[in-house]
Amino acid sequence: METGALIFFFLIIVPSSIIHEYAHGWMANMLGDPTAKHAGRLTINPLAHIDLFGTILLPVFLMWISSGSFLFAYAKPVPYNPYNLKNQRWGPAAVGAAGPIANILLAAAFALAIRLLPIGGNFTLFLSMIVYANVLLAIFNLVPIPPLDGSKVLFALLPDSLSRLRDILEQYGFFLLFIFIFYLFKLISPLIMRVYEFFIGGVPGVF
Repeated sequence: METGALIFFFLIIVPSSIIHEYAHGWMANMLGDPTAKHAGRLTINPLAHIDLFGTILLPVFLMWISSGSFLFAYAKPVPYNPYNLKNQRWGPAAVGAAGPIANILLAAAFALAIRLLPIGGNFTLFLSMIVYANVLLAIFNLVPIPPLDGSKVLFALLPDSLSRLRDILEQYGFFLLFIFIFYLFKLISPLIMRVYEFFIGGVPGVF
C-alpha cells in the first residue's frame, strides 16, 4: 500500500468510521438502550472501535485487489439491543440512520471550513478528501443490504407481508454485500460524486 493511501486510511477513513459507530450508540442510548454505554463504546477512543477485519484487513485487501482504486473500512459495530428501544418499529431505523447522518454532518462541517477559513493548497485538498470520505461512508452505508445501515431503514418500511424478504436479506446479506462492492458499486458512484460536488462545488483548487 502506498504511503499516501495509508495516510488517507488512518487519518480520514478510520476516524470517520469511529464517529459513525459512536453515533449509532448515542442514538440507541437516547432512545432507551444503554447497551453501548455499558459496553464502554460511547467514546471516540479508537481503541474501543478498531475491528481487526473491518478496520485493518478488509481495506488492505480491497486496496490490493483494486490496485489502489478502491478503499473502504468500517469500525467495530456498536452493540445495541433493539428490544430496549422505546419505539420497536422505528427505533432500529433511527439507530441505523444515525451513523450516515453523522457522516453527512461531518462532510458539511469540513466543507464549510474549506469555504470560510483562509486556507488553500494541499490542506484544502486534504479537507476535501475528508468531505469525500464521509459522503462515501454515508451513502454506502445507506444501501439496504444487511449488515449496512440502510437495511434497518428498509426493514422498518417493509410491511409484514414481506417479512420473507427480510429473512432472505439477513441470511445472504454478506454474500450480497460483496457482490455489490465488486460489481454494483458503480451504481452509487454518481450519487456520491453529486453529493460531494454539492458540498465542495466552486472551491478553487479542488476540481
